[in-house]
Amino acid sequence: MISKAMKETVRCPSAIRAMFEKGNQLKKIHGEDNVFDFSLGNPNLLPPNKVNEVIIDIIKENKPGLHGYMANAGHEYVRERIAESLNKNSVVKHDKNGIIITCGAAAGMNIIFNSILDPQEEVIAIAPYFVEYNAYVGNHHGRLKIVSANTDTFLFEVDKIENAITDKTKAIILNSPNNPSGVIYSKELMEELSAMLDRIESKTGQVIYVISDEPYRELAYNEAQNPILSDIFRNTLTIYSFSKSLSLAGERIGYIAVSPQAADYDDLINSFILSNRILGFVNAPALFQNVIAECLEEKVDIAAYKRKRDMLYNHITKLGFECYLPEGAFYLFPRSPIADDVSFCNDYALKYNILAAPGSGFGFGGYFRLAYCVSDKTIELSFPAFEKLAKEIF
Repeated sequence: MISKAMKETVRCPSAIRAMFEKGNQLKKIHGEDNVFDFSLGNPNLLPPNKVNEVIIDIIKENKPGLHGYMANAGHEYVRERIAESLNKNSVVKHDKNGIIITCGAAAGMNIIFNSILDPQEEVIAIAPYFVEYNAYVGNHHGRLKIVSANTDTFLFEVDKIENAITDKTKAIILNSPNNPSGVIYSKELMEELSAMLDRIESKTGQVIYVISDEPYRELAYNEAQNPILSDIFRNTLTIYSFSKSLSLAGERIGYIAVSPQAADYDDLINSFILSNRILGFVNAPALFQNVIAECLEEKVDIAAYKRKRDMLYNHITKLGFECYLPEGAFYLFPRSPIADDVSFCNDYALKYNILAAPGSGFGFGGYFRLAYCVSDKTIELSFPAFEKLAKEIF
């Protein structure tokens, strides 16, 4: 029999994935052009041309050992290039030894929590938040503690975070640009949080790591500034994924960057490398380590995502939906027209083949998420469906 914990988890699957599976069923019935699937953050843009060019060049060269094992932290030359890339924009300089290449951001999260958490220690997350943080922390016998952001701005409030901190608090997760709201936390707000954490550490000696979850780092619009957290927090553990910046979601490639100022720097690195192995990842995919080494300055067409954002935002707000205009990522997070956001998504939007994820799945009821990383055609074809939905609901 499966464990009690897993049995409970299976009973409560991710609302995002559940809606995605529902969308696949509806497409078989109604046809793809008649189903408007905004449920999953699966990038629809192709990777930059250079990615495919590099893949072809690597395969043609067929170097001995290309597909073999390497150090669990990843190829040394790849880690060195990642550090060099980070150091172009940061004041605090990273070292290749502080870079651990991972099977995407999810692996990075699990590696960190496996390394830093003792049973029942706490990790603070800001709602709305990516729902699988619950599982990543729980996998390693920790507890996720939720602090809700301001309902109008989606910005966290430092005093609320301070009130949530206990002697069991081990880390805070910051996700900017945020999934699902698209908000970018300002440098000033980050500095206020940093000052509070410094006060706690000075007073009690308690080290609280700041885990910067950055898969959407490059997806910022209108010259919005996404602060570099390792320049603000001493105890920063940055998690990055190439899933969004290079549209490589299925290739599972990313990294952890440990700030050289972080407490227990050497122990952290050794623990992360060991966790990479013993959690079963062993090492990140060999081929794509070589690929990203040549593509660190590449990124997808961000202007295309901005265009999609504006198309969908302008249409739904004209219809009466209340929505914050996101500064980054590729999600809209409108207010649900009825209090029960789950009912809105399942009983109203779905009636018109609009697939959205309820805000409750992100720890933030009363809202719903639309992932606009879909084709322009899908967005345009959805307009009549949103019009019918608005006519019924308002």
